[in-house]
Amino acid sequence: MYEVFEHTADLGLRVRAADLNELFADAARGLFAMVVENIEDVEEVRAVDFEIEGSDREYLFFDWLNELLYHCDTEKLILSRFEVEVTESGLRATGFGEPLDPRRHRLAHEVKAITYHHLKVEQTADGWLAEVIVDI
Repeated sequence: MYEVFEHTADLGLRVRAADLNELFADAARGLFAMVVENIEDVEEVRAVDFEIEGSDREYLFFDWLNELLYHCDTEKLILSRFEVEVTESGLRATGFGEPLDPRRHRLAHEVKAITYHHLKVEQTADGWLAEVIVDI
């Protein structure tokens, strides 16, 4: 489960999940929901594989979202579903979506960058919590 919240001139993303795989998958969907209002209308016509190394969970979370934003910006690709496996040494994931179609996808925000501001990934009594601020 993710939620977007206002933060000064930026937006924040808060994610809660039972495990790390779900946390990273929900964060990815939340990021793309910041870009496209109607994320549920994105069709799964393309799959993109990701492999990111890193043992620090906060930096891995940052690198994951940053890599997704790179694909969004450079390939104009909108992803809406994610299969993620977080390991001790990084993550492997597949994102499913399609190229941005302005006739079908309602743009919400231009996400310029993922920031380290208020970045956290922590285990709680209920599972996992992550927060990050994005520059819009």
